[in-house]
Amino acid sequence: MELLSKDSIKMYSYENRLKTFEGWPFEENCSCTPDNMAKAGFIHTPSDNCPDIAMCFFCLKELEGWEPDDDPEKEHKSHSAACQFIALKKKVEELNVEEFLKLHREKQKFQIIKSSKDDFTKFEGAVKQRRAELIKTAKGEE
Repeated sequence: MELLSKDSIKMYSYENRLKTFEGWPFEENCSCTPDNMAKAGFIHTPSDNCPDIAMCFFCLKELEGWEPDDDPEKEHKSHSAACQFIALKKKVEELNVEEFLKLHREKQKFQIIKSSKDDFTKFEGAVKQRRAELIKTAKGEE
């Protein structure tokens, strides 16, 4: 994982986050417009079944089931209180180099934790499958 690759920092830009909201189901007359979602750090990550999935580019928290009156910043804070991006007191563009690097290091921690959890979940699934196979073999059910 490179410290400051282009891909690792591009979503710090509000404009890049906003671009991801193509096809977002809430465009006007509501609180969760693409503009407000991007300002709160979200990117649009739709699936075939859920067109309203948004994920914080920083803490990787995914939220779905948005309602027109949901305030993206409040929802983000309530579901991911540890997110350092939503807790920022100033815009990313106003951070000095030291502050930005410290913030980016925190982002990398979220990525490592999520990746570890995903790997552990896969491992648990493989263990359950292997255990079931061993039990079948032991019982002579092959």
